[in-house]
Amino acid sequence: MKTIFYEKINVAVGMICMICVSSVAYSQVQFAVGLKGGLNFANLDVSSAQAAYDNRTGFHGGAFALFKFTKIAVQPEIIFSQQGSKVTINTTDYDANFSYMNIPILLKLYTVAGINLQLGPQFGFLTSAESDYNPITMQPESGADISDAYKNSDVSLGMGVGWDLPFGLTIDARYNLGLTEIDNSANIQATKNQVWQISAGYKLIKLGGGKKK
Repeated sequence: MKTIFYEKINVAVGMICMICVSSVAYSQVQFAVGLKGGLNFANLDVSSAQAAYDNRTGFHGGAFALFKFTKIAVQPEIIFSQQGSKVTINTTDYDANFSYMNIPILLKLYTVAGINLQLGPQFGFLTSAESDYNPITMQPESGADISDAYKNSDVSLGMGVGWDLPFGLTIDARYNLGLTEIDNSANIQATKNQVWQISAGYKLIKLGGGKKK
């Protein structure tokens, strides 16, 4: 599983690098590379749930590239993300802690003063899944590895708003709506990811013509 995961990440990084190299050849394109991170407020959307699911607070962090064509931009990212949920079963609280390596590819529409609207797909790859309640055996089990009960990949739709400030600073607020079911066991009801994110970032490298934000 890990070998396939790292192969997918290497392919994604290679594609992003190829786009970076080709885009720099066009002076009208603004290109930037930076780092970002922030808070997650994650939950699981479970159909006909017999338990109560509440937000789990985690963090996310990674790198992004920006290709800006006047008012339109494309921003691919590679982000490590803590997701999952807090689950209450028969008045007892449990943690469901999932970790993903996510690759959002967002279309950004700039309005005024660096404010932008964001929309695009996100491709996620499960790196770990642990819980204090095993959904397969349906029994409490502290720190149980439940990764076999969930799919290795996930597809979400990212929607948000951002602000590119002076000196390379960025602020984003985003909602990632799970489009695919992540459950992989007959004992688990249909489950999708839901994640709210608040991020701050900084552009380390800025190239290309035009006014830089």
